[in-house]
Formats: sequence, C-alpha cells, structure tokens
Amino acid sequence: MAHSTLTPVFVGLRIGLHALVVTLLTLVLVRILIASDDLMAVELGLVAVFAVVYVLGARIQRMTAARRRPAGALWVTALTIVWAALMVLVPEAAYLVFPLFFLYLHVLPRVAGPVAVVLSTGIAVLALGLHGGFTLGGVVGPLVGAAVAMLIGLGYRALAREAAEREALVAELVSTRDRLAATEREQGMLAERARLAREIHDTVAQGLSSIQMLLHAAEAADGDRPGIEHIRLARATAAEGVADTRRFIRELAPPTLDDGLGPALVRLGDRWSRVDLPVEVEAPASDAGLSMDAQIALLRIAQGAVANAVQHADADRIRVRLEVDGARATLTVADDGVGFDPTRVAPARGSDSFGLQAMAERVEQLDGTLRIDSRTGDGTTITVMLEKAAP
Repeated sequence: MAHSTLTPVFVGLRIGLHALVVTLLTLVLVRILIASDDLMAVELGLVAVFAVVYVLGARIQRMTAARRRPAGALWVTALTIVWAALMVLVPEAAYLVFPLFFLYLHVLPRVAGPVAVVLSTGIAVLALGLHGGFTLGGVVGPLVGAAVAMLIGLGYRALAREAAEREALVAELVSTRDRLAATEREQGMLAERARLAREIHDTVAQGLSSIQMLLHAAEAADGDRPGIEHIRLARATAAEGVADTRRFIRELAPPTLDDGLGPALVRLGDRWSRVDLPVEVEAPASDAGLSMDAQIALLRIAQGAVANAVQHADADRIRVRLEVDGARATLTVADDGVGFDPTRVAPARGSDSFGLQAMAERVEQLDGTLRIDSRTGDGTTITVMLEKAAP
C-alpha cells in the first residue's frame, strides 16, 4: 500500500499481531519444556513448523493482489492445520486462535473470513473442554476474543478502504493539477506570443509599410532622377521586410486560431471530453469577421472558465456557446457545478490567469461586458459580450 496518513496505523496493527504470535508461541514453548513428556520432540517440531509457516506470510504480503489472495488462503489453511495438530498435544496452543482470527479476517474473502472465525472458535472451545473440562472461562474467553477480533477486523477493513479511496483521490487531484498547470503554461506562452505579434504588427510592420509607401511615392514622382536605382532597391528591401514581418506575425499568432475561433472552441471541448468531462460546444464554423484580439480574448476566457469549472465547481457537464452577429460576439460558458456567491468571491488582483480578474481585464481591454450568474448549488454561467469585435 502506498504511504498515506493511515500507514502508521496499519504498521502498528501488523507489529501488534506479530508480537501477539511471538508471545503465545513462547507460552506454548515454555509449557512444553516444563511438561517434558514423551511427545516433547513432536510438540517442539510443530511449534517450529508453525513459526516457519507464519514467517512465510511476509513473502505473501509482497505478492501482487492477483496472486496474494489464493496464496494467502493456502497460508492460513496450513497455519490452521498445524495449530490444530499442536492443540491436540498442548492445550495452551488453543490461545493461538486469537492471532488466527485477525489473519482469517484479513486474508480470506469477505464471507469466508467470519465463517473461519466462528469455526476456529468452536474448535478452540472444544479442545480446551476436552483437555481440562468445560469451564466458563474456557467457553467465554474464545467467544469474547472472536467478537473483539471481528470488531477490529471490520475497523481495519474500513480504514483500508478509506485509505485506498483517499490515495485514488489524491492521485486524481495531482493529475488534474499537473494538467491544469501544463495548460496554464501553454496559455501563458501563447498569450506572450500573441502580444509580441501585436507589438511587431503595430511597430515594425507599420513602419516598414510606411517606408515602402514613401519610397514608392518618391519613385513615382520622378522616375529619371539621379539615384532612382537606390530608391528602387530600398523600396524592394522594405517590401521584403514587410513580407518577413508578416510571416513572423503569422508564426507568433496562436496556432489554435489558425482556422478561427469556432474550431478552436470545438477542439477545447474535445480535449476536456477525452478526460471524461463532457463539454458541449456550439459555435459557428466561420468567424472571420472577428478581430484577432477579440478571438484571442474569447478563447482565453473560454479556456479559463472551463478550467475553473473543472478545478472548483465539481461540474458534470459544461456548455460553451459562441454567437457572432456582425461586429457583435457573445460567449457563454455554463456548468452544472456547485456554484458560488458572486458577492463573496470578488475578483482579486494577482490571481492566476484563470481567475475572474483576468477575465474582467481582457473584457475591459476590448470595451466589452462580463456577466457572472451563479448561486450556491445551482451552477455558474459566465457571459461575455463584445460590441466591437470586428477589425
């Protein structure tokens, strides 16, 4: 079992069980040495066999789950046979039934374990009665021990089940965290590339275009003036610079938007749907009327809203809808999660890129409107409206 907060509890129980076996075997051994009867050699041999078979159980614990169950059943069966043979010769060996109770409940299947406990209790009571007569202590002792073992066994199984569920939950949370972190890093990189593309377009590309136009005007004004070849060469060089700059801009622009915002949203839904979270996307196939800034902003907001629903809302289904009407674009992201109280969750500066503050800033940069409709236990709907989304 992987390490968890309950691991010390399981280790303590196992150590306690081993200590109980050693103590009871020592008691039986002392009884054999004191009695020193004719069957002493056989009795000592049975004690040794019991100890060896018990130690072999440590190897069974290192097996895989598929092999551990049948091997464990054979192990406790062998221990029971040796214990019964030893109990015929040494009545004190009946007390070894107490650690056997825990082994039955831990190793055998759900129903077989309690049945084995009941049968071994009857055998221990019968053996004690045949050796020294049936007494109240000889009957009640094994019965109380069996009841205590059953209660402890049930508690152990409940703890083991809780530990397994917790480990599975932690593994799922770690996987989701890593996936969200990777998505955030990717989005940060794409956002920086988009920023660089805008900067190059607004500075270098515009400057080269202006130089090209001025050189073209100078060339057209007097085609026979001295140095016209230099002007033509400069204009050609500026044209090449404009072409190179536009190529850089295309390469820096987010690849997810190569074929438009609608297909990018569809791919976003498909990606999350592959991890068993249905994301329904309704978007037009073509949205060429939207500016690149508007497309990038709407895509980032959709990615952030979906990531929030996955990380915080515990949603079972998410719906993403994009409507484009001329220069107006409306994006809606709705989930059926736990929801929240918007009045108590105010956007805070310094939040991560998936936060409400990041969405609000993107919308504010484009003079749009952000509306958040949510109520505790009733899901969340985020609506973004851009009135001037066209270039």
